[in-house]
Amino acid sequence: MGSNVFDASALLAYLQGEDGSAMVETALEAGGVCGAANWSEVAQKVRDHNRDWVLSRSLLLSYGLVIEPVTVDDAERAARGWHSDQGLSLADRLCLALGDRLDVPVLTADRTWGAKGRIRQIR
Repeated sequence: MGSNVFDASALLAYLQGEDGSAMVETALEAGGVCGAANWSEVAQKVRDHNRDWVLSRSLLLSYGLVIEPVTVDDAERAARGWHSDQGLSLADRLCLALGDRLDVPVLTADRTWGAKGRIRQIR
């Protein structure tokens, strides 16, 4: 399926040419997965900034990026991962659950996630 899971923040950093975009591009070339919830977040942010979603979508999918649906197990794992003091959104927790399910690293630009376990900070 893929060797990485991409959080929305990592894909947005790549699309915007921000710090860490080269790492994301290399990871995209190796193959990867984005959860449907995070894919929606990317689409929303691109459109909110009046960017061309069709072009952005085509670019990301040209790497063979797979959009993975949320499973019942992912949803339940994300629910178990909620803590009021943690600050992780539902999409964040679904992304981490997908990484756990696929047993692959999760790339993010979100520093609040830390860098433990399978989490890979792109910058």
